[in-house]
Amino acid sequence: MVEKWSVDYPAVNGWEKRNAYVYLPAMYEEEPERRFPVLYMFDGQNVFWDEDATYGKSWGLEKFLDEHRLPIIVAALQCNTGANNERLIEYSPYRFDDKKYGHFEGRGRSTLDWFINEFKPFIDQNGRTLPDRAHTFIAGSSMGGLMSLYALFQYSEVFSRAAALSPSIWVAPEKLTALVRRAKDPADMVLYMDYGACEMSNHRGMRRAFAEFGAQITARGVALTQRIVSGGTHSEASWERQLPFMFETLLYDLDL
Repeated sequence: MVEKWSVDYPAVNGWEKRNAYVYLPAMYEEEPERRFPVLYMFDGQNVFWDEDATYGKSWGLEKFLDEHRLPIIVAALQCNTGANNERLIEYSPYRFDDKKYGHFEGRGRSTLDWFINEFKPFIDQNGRTLPDRAHTFIAGSSMGGLMSLYALFQYSEVFSRAAALSPSIWVAPEKLTALVRRAKDPADMVLYMDYGACEMSNHRGMRRAFAEFGAQITARGVALTQRIVSGGTHSEASWERQLPFMFETLLYDLDL
């Protein structure tokens, strides 16, 4: 079951209403004393239903979780849908320039501050969650994948596991590498990270950059599952097909 409601969000252009979503597993009602881990996700409008999705195709996550009866709560927030690519501002931890779209001031830290200080406490207070770090995860794709990497390594006291699908590591590869190098206690982190073979040409040198970044993460002792997806594209349809691999990694070896 997915619940949808509206929240006030401090967007880059001022306060605005955003859709928030929370998925509760079937056993949530069946086992009223049981508590569950929580996966936080970016681009919430694309996560569950095609009718809400930006391009008419979602990840179909509600159907997947129901069919596999996975014991997890998923909480997601709609992204910035502004006409001037405000999403790129809110979903980048770093300033960057894009040849097509121009210069962007990274407000990713502010975005994650809201997730950590507003969204997570609300979910924990209103749901039967396991609120500790060991059971708090984060995931996203594209710029949301970049944010998930940033969250795992910058806010390691909050998140222990993450999934980054087609992450936009091209935004600031040197800063990401530095972030991984100074991350605290990475040995107990778990990360799923993939990239579509058919999207490698979208940014120059992505195959090499993706491999090198994965090697840097592995060198820090992170339990990394890294894949190049045969035939994978930069799309919700492609990311939906990676859900079995993503959740196998996120939930592996957890006593739930």
